[in-house]
This record gives sequence, structure tokens and C-alpha cells, in this order.
Amino acid sequence: MLVEDNRDYRSVIEHALEIEPNFELVSQFSTAEIALRSIEQEASHAVPDVILLDLRLPGMDGLEALPWFQKALPNVKVIILTQSDAEADVLEAIHLGASGYLLKSSRANELIDGIRGVIAGGATLDPSIARFILNTLQAKLPIIDSANELLSERELEILTLLAEGLAKKEICIRLKISYSTVDTHVSHIYEKLKTPNAPAAVAKAYRTGILGAD
Repeated sequence: MLVEDNRDYRSVIEHALEIEPNFELVSQFSTAEIALRSIEQEASHAVPDVILLDLRLPGMDGLEALPWFQKALPNVKVIILTQSDAEADVLEAIHLGASGYLLKSSRANELIDGIRGVIAGGATLDPSIARFILNTLQAKLPIIDSANELLSERELEILTLLAEGLAKKEICIRLKISYSTVDTHVSHIYEKLKTPNAPAAVAKAYRTGILGAD
């Protein structure tokens, strides 16, 4: 599902998705209110796996709408697709549980790769947003002296790979361990860091010093 008020940009996204095998744009809306009403009324739209959600929408904006989409479709993954690289928007979207944050300047292949990564259980961040989190996000929590005080060696290894943008299946291949093992470690990471998803865990790890600039 695509929620975007710019008709020309909707056409660009529609074209990018229609040429990809196994991808289908099942519905598109110009406002969050219309999209939510359609879901609530059980209109004849297929239930999406992923929602591409703009932030700057007429009426209810994307950040306000995000929790409502998650409530209406608990299994849906939401990727923010916006022009805004404002710190407040990035942090709030991650805090609310967005599975990804991409800028509209992203190339089509970056968008497609991001969607695939999210569907596979990972997360996606625009490269400039990832650099922002790493380089400019100021510490808002006490620095943790040692990662070993919080995360095990294997959890830290997996968190580092999540920070590199790898999905769970890719981590399985890299570390030569089962998917269930990776999934368990990731769940423990989220629980220990008190975060809902990979972007939030990575952001918190950089803020607290668990992951350093190196």
C-alpha cells in the first residue's frame, strides 16, 4: 500500500514496483484518513504486507497515522518514505515502530531492496539517515561502559550486522547458524535494549556507546 499525496510521485513508485517480480501495489491513497477508512470498511483491497507512508500528508500526517495503521493491520510493516531528514521525524518514526525510513531521493533499486529487507524480517534506513544516527545523534542516555554488561558476544555480533543493514536470513548465512537461533538472539537484543525493532535498537546502541563509530 502506498499513502502519498503527490500524484506524480505515486506514478513513479507504481512504475518502480510493477516491473518487479512478486511485487504488487495493491492500493494507493492520497491521505491517511482515506486509507484507514478503506481498511476499516474492509474495502476490496488486498491486505498489504508493507505500507509506504509519507510524513507530510494533508490532514493526518504520517507520524500521527502510523500507530493507527499498526492497530488496524498488526502484521503490516511500515516504511516511512519522505523528503524529511529532520532529527525529530526520524526519531519519532523509529520510536513508533516504523520498520524503515527512506528518503524520496532514494533510487528505485534502494527502495526495492529496502522493501525486500523488511519483508525478510530486517529493517531499512536511508544511508544518509544511518550516517546521521552514527555521526550526529547526541547521547540522550547514560553511556554504558561495556557492551558485555548488557549483551552477550553473539548478541553484539548480530547487532553489528543489523547495523550494517543485514536481514535475519542474511545473518544466518553470514554466521552459519539457524534462522531460529538468530531470531532468538534478536528478540533478546530488543528486550535488553527495550526497543521495538532493528532501527530503534541500532540507534540506541550508538547513543549509549554499545556500538562505536569504529
